[in-house]
Amino acid sequence: MKLLVVDDSSTMRRIIKNTLARLGYTDVLEAEHGVDAWQVMEKNSDIDMLITDWNMPEMNGLELVRKVRADAKYQELPIIMVTTEGGKSEVITALKAGVNNYIVKPFTPQVLKEKLEDVLG
Repeated sequence: MKLLVVDDSSTMRRIIKNTLARLGYTDVLEAEHGVDAWQVMEKNSDIDMLITDWNMPEMNGLELVRKVRADAKYQELPIIMVTTEGGKSEVITALKAGVNNYIVKPFTPQVLKEKLEDVLG
């Protein structure tokens, strides 16, 4: 299973990657922002899940989610948003844009595990 982790913080990408590795997900690609992520997705058509931050330069996570959902080949791609934006309106906005689940930073490895399991079924 190939995952793409998108966050402008290299520290946060490392935390998420390390947590994923402990859960058995070792095929993980990284991107710094939405534009970078889209380029990675265009080169790797076999991505099975997108984990993205909201607040990033170039193209934020919400814009990325909307771009991904607008592309027919990514209609069913599971997307988890991991962000500091924890307000009810932000969660609703993200869900309406097409994210499958939502994690508020800071989070525990257990929360990431539960959200992954929930999205993957």
